[in-house]
Amino acid sequence: MSTQESDPAARHDPVYDELHERAEFTELRRRYRGFVFPATVAFLVWYLLYVVMSNWAGDFMSTKVIGNINVALVFGLLQFLTTFLLAWAYSRFSTARLDPLARELDAAYEEGKR
Repeated sequence: MSTQESDPAARHDPVYDELHERAEFTELRRRYRGFVFPATVAFLVWYLLYVVMSNWAGDFMSTKVIGNINVALVFGLLQFLTTFLLAWAYSRFSTARLDPLARELDAAYEEGKR
């Protein structure tokens, strides 16, 4: 085993270390976390509400909405809709707010490698 393989610090790319210290990198992480953490929490709360309601509010969940369609089925279908809406919202957010910074950092990385 070589010295470089056994030393974790030797495996760091100095260009990456420099980019990691830039304000743009910090801003990119802040924007990403600002969307992903609240969206994840909101989705998990929504999902757990469905599970809790299914377990402990059976009468409410079995309430008929239209014909044989009940509240539980509507909640279940809304889970799928929420998943697709969240993916669409993240895609738009990423394209508008994350990708420009990521491209800028990528260009700086490529320039630093030369």
